[in-house]
Amino acid sequence: MNPSTVIGILASILLLGTVLFFTAESPDSFLNLPGLAIVLTGTMAATFISYPLREVLRVVGLVAVVFRRENTYTRDDIQELVDVSRLWFKGDIRAVEAALEQTRNPFLRSGIQLVIANTKEQEIFDLLSWRIARLKAREHAEAQIFHTMATYAPAFGMIGTLVGLVNMLEVMEAGDLQVIGPRMAVALLTTFYGILLANLVFKPFAVKLERRTEERLIAMNMVLEGISLITKRRLPSFIEETLHSFVATYHDEIRDPTKPGITPRGKRAKNA
Repeated sequence: MNPSTVIGILASILLLGTVLFFTAESPDSFLNLPGLAIVLTGTMAATFISYPLREVLRVVGLVAVVFRRENTYTRDDIQELVDVSRLWFKGDIRAVEAALEQTRNPFLRSGIQLVIANTKEQEIFDLLSWRIARLKAREHAEAQIFHTMATYAPAFGMIGTLVGLVNMLEVMEAGDLQVIGPRMAVALLTTFYGILLANLVFKPFAVKLERRTEERLIAMNMVLEGISLITKRRLPSFIEETLHSFVATYHDEIRDPTKPGITPRGKRAKNA
């Protein structure tokens, strides 16, 4: 499981526990099934109206991605590209084709197959760039569904609040607190549920999917760069160093805080 998701879930449980056990006389006071039903049913109804059925069902299957720790296998892709570049540099096309049979990355495999077919570099670049753009658009649309749900949830929370207030006003003349109390709970808790679901479930899911897309795009652009260098018959050592720059981690591109500074007189300043 993704460790950041686990931490987020534990923090959410801690938050809810604090709300239920330290800010209320009874934990049951924050449980109102009609109010929760209004928010969930309304949000799902609006989402199905807004998007095609196949897109909504596909996004439901992506919920598992938020909890799963995904590996883009970038290091493996770099090694495969370097190995293929060595074989291609030697002119051993059969060995390249044999290596492709073991490749698990379909994007990388398609690119190398185009190289073997002597496709022009610009045509390879255009085709693979189109596949990258298509993946970006599709996964952006998937994350956008969760952003949309995050917008709908508070709105239906307000609808539940209005419903609760209307029902409360109808019985207010009786003055019976046992009747007024549950209606007031619906009025207040639906807004609570809507805001909670939007900011603790739907928006985090959307951001997690967007970050996943960014990582996948970096990996695909790295493969695209490697294939471009192979078509130019660059040295395998140069290709390896170039590809490693895509996954290198830099703390600060402008200044290294571990190095001593230079004083105006040309002397090195002492670290504090």
